[in-house]
Amino acid sequence: MAVLDLINGENDIKNLSQQELAQLPGEIRCFLLEHVSKTGGHLASNLGAVELTMALHLILDFPKDKLIWDVGHQSYTHKILTGRKDEFDHLRQMGGISGFPKRSESACDCFDTGHSSTSISAGLGFAKARDLLGETYSVVSVLGDGALTGGLAYEALNNASNLNTNFIIVLNDNRMSISENVGGISRHLASIRMSDAYQEFKSDVHDSLSRLPYGERVARRMTKAKSSVKQLLIPGMLFENMGVTYLGPVNGHNLQDTLHILREAKKVNGAVVVHVQTDKGKGYLPAELRPNRFHGIGPFDVVTGEPLQKKKKPNYTDVFSAVICKIAEKNNRIVALTAAMADGTGLRRFRQRYPERFFDVGIAEGHAVTFAAGMAASGLHPVFAVYSSFLQRGFDELVHDVCLQNLPVTFAVDRAGLVGADGETHQGILDLSFLSVIPNMTILAPKNKWELAYMLWFCSRYEGPTAVRYPRGQAYDGLKEYRAPIVYGKSEWIFEERQIALFAVGNMVETALDVRERLHERGFSCSLVNARFIKPIDREAFQKAIGNHDLIVTIEENMLHGGYGDAVGSYLCSVNADVSLLRFGIDDRFVPHGAVPLLQETVGLDAAHIAQKIADAYGKK
Repeated sequence: MAVLDLINGENDIKNLSQQELAQLPGEIRCFLLEHVSKTGGHLASNLGAVELTMALHLILDFPKDKLIWDVGHQSYTHKILTGRKDEFDHLRQMGGISGFPKRSESACDCFDTGHSSTSISAGLGFAKARDLLGETYSVVSVLGDGALTGGLAYEALNNASNLNTNFIIVLNDNRMSISENVGGISRHLASIRMSDAYQEFKSDVHDSLSRLPYGERVARRMTKAKSSVKQLLIPGMLFENMGVTYLGPVNGHNLQDTLHILREAKKVNGAVVVHVQTDKGKGYLPAELRPNRFHGIGPFDVVTGEPLQKKKKPNYTDVFSAVICKIAEKNNRIVALTAAMADGTGLRRFRQRYPERFFDVGIAEGHAVTFAAGMAASGLHPVFAVYSSFLQRGFDELVHDVCLQNLPVTFAVDRAGLVGADGETHQGILDLSFLSVIPNMTILAPKNKWELAYMLWFCSRYEGPTAVRYPRGQAYDGLKEYRAPIVYGKSEWIFEERQIALFAVGNMVETALDVRERLHERGFSCSLVNARFIKPIDREAFQKAIGNHDLIVTIEENMLHGGYGDAVGSYLCSVNADVSLLRFGIDDRFVPHGAVPLLQETVGLDAAHIAQKIADAYGKK
């Protein structure tokens, strides 16, 4: 009988024998490979956290005790050990379990996560609430070493130093975030990894001195002097100096050693950092060799590690990657920034060609924005490539440091709109709303891959803040013949008819083409306009539409509140336009995980739904 068959609910792991515990990690890794290879998901991070998660489950009592996962993409083993292994056939699929912790999914998930560097803050909140309410449960926050490049982690550590009751912070050090870690924190942790060498050196020196005349006296003097070099040589002084106890490092794949250090941590009357070293991708050679490739992956062949679906056409990230290098070749003022996402945002090629003009700041989006502002104020033109849902982490810096000074920074906003399986924390459905409210910001969205290239060239020459938002996935290559030059603030009329005017944003132009055909089949006359500019909107285009259309329709893959349709509605109201307006977007809700086509149907952004609603609205008019 497989040991995993004995795990059907929280705390079942505590009933296993030592022999069964030794067998369990291999079974969990096989389980993860079997299921993630079919559904896709975050593999390497979960393979690396198996024994650590087991140790946490052996010392904690669920759901009474609280375990907060930073980001949360490494929580698969936690889900297996809390009775959810039978749901892994539908991992990250609509109606199935999430790839991240979800309070709505299990009482053992005490806090929803999805973005980095948040777990210490949340854990400290639980610890304070526990003490104020007179409760006694344990609180553990787990974060990766990459999360320590985020400033929020240090704000929380500073606050945690004043705590006088137990709070455990597990630092899962695997030398990786998504891409390889960069910066001073990574180098500091690397020095801690060398601490065994220091200990061996110290022992060897003492043994050698003891065999020499007066050697013992010299050894004693060295012992007295050790405090003067302690700051440089002893692991964990970064945390100790902040007032947080440090324990470790420990091999996170040795279950007994990890258990021992966690039990010691539970005795500390205050905040304590437990430094655990793990290998991302542990137990699966392709993931060990290329952990960044197996961070987030689609279905793949377990034997070869190769994706089952070969990419045939370039995606929008590929287009950005090629074009930004061409622009940099012509313009030496262009520099590129990423927040630990060089591969994901397509900047690997730029890094290879222009290493002196490439900057990876780590998981620190707010810093990246202000860093870009400083370079822009000094005469450069920075391009910050970032996922839509991560850009929102730098909102204050966007307002205060870039747009207030009207600086030439281009934001390449990748994964805009619905992204699918990663769910609520990663859907890029807020960027049009939060960018549109900022003065001086110009926002563009391309209808196809060629227009993305034209827009990037336009932005590289524009002396002010710009954002180009484009979706995840294969780049649309239709409407190639429609190549009107990019003129500031101007839309593109693709088809001019009467009755209904469709104004579509970015990737919604492809959907609008389908909508137009469906309306033609019903006998409607329908114009199609590629919005191009979301801010500013093209007022002349709307004046033209008012003159010979009865109904104006806006279509965007963004929240309705604060989006393109809202801006259009405000303008039509301001000019007392004698025309009806119908807006399509995402209503006031977060969108769960699932395949993008299914999500579009769920939120009413599929062509069939849009066409039917338009026909109904026009009929009523």
